[in-house]
Amino acid sequence: MTSKIHLAVDGRGLPMSVILTPGQAGDNPQLLPLLDQIAVGRDGPGRPRTRPERVLADKAYSHPSTRAALRARGIGFTSPERIDQIQRRRAKGSRGGRPPAFDPDRYADRNVVERCF
Repeated sequence: MTSKIHLAVDGRGLPMSVILTPGQAGDNPQLLPLLDQIAVGRDGPGRPRTRPERVLADKAYSHPSTRAALRARGIGFTSPERIDQIQRRRAKGSRGGRPPAFDPDRYADRNVVERCF
């Protein structure tokens, strides 16, 4: 038996949210519940902030449904496409749509979560 730790950190590597799941559980289904747990207090009055500006994630989280859910929430998303997703999109031809935007310089900052551990 194994376990996985799903962790959301801020840009400085400080933990904001954590979920512990069985090791065989997939990563992608845990992203939205992980983001729902985030609450950052404000300096002055007002409700805590619950929506990050951008999410940096590895290929395990790059499913089109995840991209659509984050787009609907107004959250920027940086993650490389998996090879099978690229092939499926290209096989559809012009109906496959444009590839999602990917900024490799921004993606280089993803290692912050690894340093948190």
